[in-house]
Amino acid sequence: IDDKGNTTRDWIKLEAAVLSKKKLTKQEREIAITHTANILGRTFKELTDVYNDFATNKHPERLLEIVYWLGKLAIDEVVNNNKRTITFSPVLRERLGHHIHGERWANTIKETLKNNGLLSKPIHIISANMHSIMNTIYAPAVLKEVIPTNNIIDLAQELSLEKNSQYRKQVKSHALENGMYEIEDTSGIGLTVQVFDSAAFNKKTVSKSSFQNLPEEKAQKPIILVMDYAFGEQAFETMDELLKPLELDNESLPLNIQSISVMGKAGILKGRKGDIMIPDGHIFEGTADNYPFKNDLCSEDFSEIEGVVCDGPMITVLGTSLQNREILKFFFRSSWQVIGLEMEGAHYQKAIQAASKIRKSIKEDITVRYAYYASDNPMISGQTLASGSLGLVGVRPTYLITEKILNKIF
Repeated sequence: IDDKGNTTRDWIKLEAAVLSKKKLTKQEREIAITHTANILGRTFKELTDVYNDFATNKHPERLLEIVYWLGKLAIDEVVNNNKRTITFSPVLRERLGHHIHGERWANTIKETLKNNGLLSKPIHIISANMHSIMNTIYAPAVLKEVIPTNNIIDLAQELSLEKNSQYRKQVKSHALENGMYEIEDTSGIGLTVQVFDSAAFNKKTVSKSSFQNLPEEKAQKPIILVMDYAFGEQAFETMDELLKPLELDNESLPLNIQSISVMGKAGILKGRKGDIMIPDGHIFEGTADNYPFKNDLCSEDFSEIEGVVCDGPMITVLGTSLQNREILKFFFRSSWQVIGLEMEGAHYQKAIQAASKIRKSIKEDITVRYAYYASDNPMISGQTLASGSLGLVGVRPTYLITEKILNKIF
């Protein structure tokens, strides 16, 4: 459709070829291919090379037909407002492993906790990467001789350098000997889990901040369960299954979950790479579904840092490739006043609210913490995902958020 609202000459010629009742001549086919190439932004040769791959005896011009009917549906959507709904049958959902893998994954975690006598202890779940919690707890004690610094961010930046891979191995080996369990995924869900038993901490094996505020009573010393990043529907499936009681030998064994923290990276709409976002609600893209919550983290927790710390709602998007500047401007400037876009928040919160408010499998006033650091600003040239990874810029906000979450837990 051109600027005046009319269909283009290329489209009119393609439509005439496809709707023609007579068989196309070689010349007519080549003319139609030329116009189709213009529509698709491809060369005449590219379309000619694949033309016969699409053709059948009944539909020799099938490539033209496919392009035309895709375009015709799109035009109908815009001109006549004919929207399409795509649904998936329950059978297909089951075949795709809907909650089958998540249930196996969650049961493995719960059985590991039970087998190690940890199921009844206070549990704090964190969705994060597989290095920042471990490094913040153990690295200061392990590397105090080789990297003399009390600043975890400086230490983390050193650990992130490629040349210091042996130090990363040392920290992980020390962690596994002093209270950390690693549960590799065998269910097919694809998420590794780390479990930290603070009863095994002492002032020689962990950082001072991880040890000094622990309760005296061993049964009250917290368990920290760190699950790798989940995205989209996978986030709902894993959290939904994890918050259910362990069903064992006709007995229902609930988990003593005290808090759930989500640390992620997200696109920011009013800041730059490396800035921090503290949401107070998630809006699910494509719907008006919204999940407000009381965040135990707030911008004042990060008052001492340089850079932007944003408070406000965030949008849980279906995928980064589905966004464009006009959509993002709408979310940012409309009454939604969205500060950023991420891919798991609404899914996690939906599972948390189901478990705490409806199923009652965890306490109703469960503490939740959400914090994201900006991996990109999709509205600013040079600040998008295409401009490259964060590198060392990402280390600082990652460990700032990690420290705040652990301080709240301890």
